[in-house]
Amino acid sequence: MAECIFCQIVGGAIPAKKIYEDDQVIAFDDMNPQARVHVLVIPKRHLGSLDDTQDSDGALLGQLMIVCAKMARERGIVESGYRVVANTGRGAGQTVFHLHWHVLGGRSFEWPPG
Repeated sequence: MAECIFCQIVGGAIPAKKIYEDDQVIAFDDMNPQARVHVLVIPKRHLGSLDDTQDSDGALLGQLMIVCAKMARERGIVESGYRVVANTGRGAGQTVFHLHWHVLGGRSFEWPPG
């Protein structure tokens, strides 16, 4: 989708500091970090949100989670703890409608969130 900022990042039209890339997934630092570590993990294929996935997306969703854990290990936040968040819909705080996970760490988090 040409108007999607994450699709533009995937396509190279908008620069991002990619810290991981494979044939299905990329990860990059969030431009507006909400924690010391704030990495976004996105599929290269456009999916509007988690709600747009289907059974056939199982392998992709698994790869996204594996990359989230890899980013936490590489950024050194495993021992202190980290949070992985996928906001789905405006009411949940989704502002970019391309499926993505936030990997957050390096600070304390409260429960419940929000």
